[in-house]
Amino acid sequence: MSAAPDTTDSMPGGATEHPVSPVCSYTEWDPLEEVVVGRLDGATIPASDPVVACNMPPWAARLQGLAAGFKYPGLLVEPAQRELDAFIDLLESLGITVTRPDPVDHKAGFSTPHWSSHGFCTACPRDSLLVVGDEIIEAPMAWPCRYFESHAYRGLLKDYFRRGARWTAAPRPQLTEDLFEKDFTPPDEGEPLRYITTEFEPVFDAADFVRAGRDLFVTRSNVTNRTGIDWLRRHLGPDFRVHEIESRCRAPMHIDTTFMPLAPGKVLVNPEYVDVDHLPEVLSSWDVLVAPEPDPIDENVLKLTSMCGTWLSMNVLMVDEKRVIAERHHTGMLRALEGWGFEPLPCELMHYAPFGGSFHCATLDVRRRGTLTSYTD
Repeated sequence: MSAAPDTTDSMPGGATEHPVSPVCSYTEWDPLEEVVVGRLDGATIPASDPVVACNMPPWAARLQGLAAGFKYPGLLVEPAQRELDAFIDLLESLGITVTRPDPVDHKAGFSTPHWSSHGFCTACPRDSLLVVGDEIIEAPMAWPCRYFESHAYRGLLKDYFRRGARWTAAPRPQLTEDLFEKDFTPPDEGEPLRYITTEFEPVFDAADFVRAGRDLFVTRSNVTNRTGIDWLRRHLGPDFRVHEIESRCRAPMHIDTTFMPLAPGKVLVNPEYVDVDHLPEVLSSWDVLVAPEPDPIDENVLKLTSMCGTWLSMNVLMVDEKRVIAERHHTGMLRALEGWGFEPLPCELMHYAPFGGSFHCATLDVRRRGTLTSYTD
């Protein structure tokens, strides 16, 4: 049989021309060109599981357990969808390309040899996918209901891969009882911090990491263990450094309401969760911007159903080094950002909290215009 034609582009002398990756993002602040925005379609209240419940007050965990497996009611979906649509309009008006995951029925069940569950939602692409340079990494998530969440992004991932991006999946965890501390209870105030995850296997949520060029910062949490941090550190190799930010949160989950790099040499920190006198030494020359107290939430339904802490005001999205999309409701944060020399772009996404986040959580920056640089001493 005749050989199939070689469709690989070649350069003079026989060298292969590699396509320019459509994925390239090294920081949280380089000019944003393309972003994945989450979906609310098919959102389902997560399964009642200790690793889910440990991040909620006991009364909320009981309510969540009773409602587990039901679709989110329109009372919660409709206002969040209106705000999400307006947020997407804002991004596109800024010339940013917006892509979306596939719609998924998260109510559908699935199982492994060890356990069974149903899904949750794809509201927060930041949780399941981590972009470092031209590579997208699928995270080994600790919530069983999120086991197949990244499959909603497979169409996008395959497209990015075909066009030159690198695509990696961390080892898929077993999520057996060996990974979780038996009879775990969150630590009370004054007790040493403890976590529900053991070191049985690597697990992490991508949202426990933020990027600042050659330096990444991570928090140990109830969904990210040290074995998971070590896996990523070894995978990225000597071109990158991974530093742990010690969080004082009693139920830690995701770094972007604790510690957020906003621009070269500027980091926003949560004064309740972070001891600013004990940050990693590499940040000694940075300006540490202490977040103001969040504005109170008056809407009772939102207070009862939010899956996030009170510091969601920190969950901002940088358009570039100056412009920042922030929650319109949190006027204290807007004024603080202006005082620090940023240009806030107020937008509403407060009703996204029952689905797990705000602007930073709801997005995955696929391409920012920048190169790999060190911003630390």
